[in-house]
Amino acid sequence: MPRSTSSVRAKVSTKKTASSVRNPQDKKSAKKASLKSIKPSEIISKVAETVSKTTKNDYSARNIQVLEGLEPVRKRPGMYIGSTDTIGLHECLREIVDNAVDEALGGFAKNVWILLNKDGSATVIDDGRGIPVDTMPQFKKSALEIVMTKLHAGGKFGGSAYKISGGLHGVGASVVNALSEWLWAEVRRDGKIYRQEYARGNPKTKLETVNKSEDFINGFTPRSGTTITFKPDSKIFSTLDFEFDVIKKAIRERAYLVEGLYFHLIDLREEERHEVNYYFEGGITALVTKLNENKGPIHKPIFIKKQDGEVEVEAAIQFNSGYAENVESYVNVINTVNGGTHLTGFRMALTRAINDYGKKIGSFKEDEEGITGDDTREGLTAVVYIKMPQDKIQFEGQTKGKLGNAEIQPLSQAIVKEGLSIYFEENPSDARRILEKVYLAAKARLAAKAAKEAILRKGALEGSSLPGKLADCQERDPSLSELYLVEGDSAGGSAKQGRDRKFQAILPLKGKILNTERARLDKIIEHEEVKNLIIALGMGIGETVNFEKLRYHRVIIMTDADVDGEHIETLILTFFFRHLPEVIRQGYLYIAQPPLYKMQQAKEVRYVYSDEEKDLTVKEFTQNKKNGPGLTLQRYKGLGEMNPEQLWETTMNPQNRILKQVSIGDAEEADATFTMLMGDEVPPRKHFIQSNAKVATLDV
Repeated sequence: MPRSTSSVRAKVSTKKTASSVRNPQDKKSAKKASLKSIKPSEIISKVAETVSKTTKNDYSARNIQVLEGLEPVRKRPGMYIGSTDTIGLHECLREIVDNAVDEALGGFAKNVWILLNKDGSATVIDDGRGIPVDTMPQFKKSALEIVMTKLHAGGKFGGSAYKISGGLHGVGASVVNALSEWLWAEVRRDGKIYRQEYARGNPKTKLETVNKSEDFINGFTPRSGTTITFKPDSKIFSTLDFEFDVIKKAIRERAYLVEGLYFHLIDLREEERHEVNYYFEGGITALVTKLNENKGPIHKPIFIKKQDGEVEVEAAIQFNSGYAENVESYVNVINTVNGGTHLTGFRMALTRAINDYGKKIGSFKEDEEGITGDDTREGLTAVVYIKMPQDKIQFEGQTKGKLGNAEIQPLSQAIVKEGLSIYFEENPSDARRILEKVYLAAKARLAAKAAKEAILRKGALEGSSLPGKLADCQERDPSLSELYLVEGDSAGGSAKQGRDRKFQAILPLKGKILNTERARLDKIIEHEEVKNLIIALGMGIGETVNFEKLRYHRVIIMTDADVDGEHIETLILTFFFRHLPEVIRQGYLYIAQPPLYKMQQAKEVRYVYSDEEKDLTVKEFTQNKKNGPGLTLQRYKGLGEMNPEQLWETTMNPQNRILKQVSIGDAEEADATFTMLMGDEVPPRKHFIQSNAKVATLDV
């Protein structure tokens, strides 16, 4: 099976780049050489010259630049949307969508339409109240124009229009306007239709009343609400292509969070209209059920909801028969990917509630150590959702990845603890299943701890204690070191001979390693090949993992270009995704791309990496050397077929190798894919194979 058909890699995305990593020793020598070439007297002269220039009295009012209106956004777009690549492009659409979602959070909208148009623009329609259009006396302009052209203008700044929202603190619409080649807004309210057009943030027309609404959705337009259509500016963004799947995931997530809100995503860019719709009555309970699909849930979802003052706390909890934890947290409609005080409070409550109930019914003795937080995470799927006034939210960092409000932790803890205690009392059979689950996790934790201590004690990560199969590198700086995980001893031997031992380490893996999707930590540590990998990496595993001790900042999977190689690669990816995901998140995991063919005509040798490239190369040889000797073609089915020199030149030499960097583009989809491919449930895997059998290319 060619490498391009790997199912896991479709979800744990890989970015193919010609490696820019050269021999790290070259950087050091180059730096030393450049320093030696500068005389001390020249350095002193340069410094004196610089000081002389900076002390001149030429800093005056004319050096002060004032950026008016939305000009700062166009000057520094990254400050407002993070980047100007595909991430920033979709952030613009998300901001407009979230303005519509805010209307639903306030109870004023029931539908949101998102349309991707043929001309590259996007349209967002809601059936809410419509942006106000009356004149603001202090500006002598309509509220709509102020919202669209002024930073920090909107209904989310301490007023009563939006108590709960998820937009960029009111700057969303104006920022999108500033970064659009053109934008027009239509407002339907009070029985009238208003419209205004803009170009790169500036009004192009005055606010006017029109007789007919723009028709985007099959002849139907809501009687009230707002329509925003914008085309991203090619002078700002490196790509203008909206990705349907990225948008679909974002609105599906919001559909779970705002129950009763109907999302319609319509792609009009192709000849055939493509539409998906999302509507969930169950809210986050439906989301937990979806996340636990095919994972063998052991009880029905537990739902907790309570209002305390201006803050509402929701939590949905369900344990499954697996071993991986999957907990998501949100504030309003913002995904707090790094957690925060609401998640900390939730976890504390979960541990306390389970311990208290276990002791109450006699499952745990008073003098026992009890259940730890790690035990309650095994097989846990949960969503923690906080709704609170927008002006009270305190995020840590500009990306809103972590909630920082200290007062939320005890509030979240108290509400979840109370809700769980009541549920356990009213559902004793479910409570006992949960107790059995976490009790087994505790036993496995203690067994894993003992096994790990036996493996890693007495400086097992240093010197002679490293695995015997590991051919380590001489470099001790992790940022300059790389580890190749090589399939088989034969290929491992070639890699050891062909490598640059200064910075390249080789660890051969014998056969197919343990499927860690179906194993607890104690079994994982007992498996010889996985144990060697853990020790070689140096960062540990489980509750004592220390990412700073990782010994290599490039971990490269190198397997054969066949079905077995794909399977081994998938098993290794499963291990990292489930047990050392930070290696992936930091961008340290790669997949080597060995060539598929060696092509030779006379003295010219060419290595090619795909069948498409092979066909093009054959045409090139045929056209350029019609009268030359015959073309020979060698198909590499295994790394062991290449001698050390060939393996170095094609796959390991930083000057010309090709690596694919592994990243987690969609954690929810990646989790579901690993569960389906590597989990215990056979029917989903069988269905996947049957559905994709026709498109698979088998190398048999």
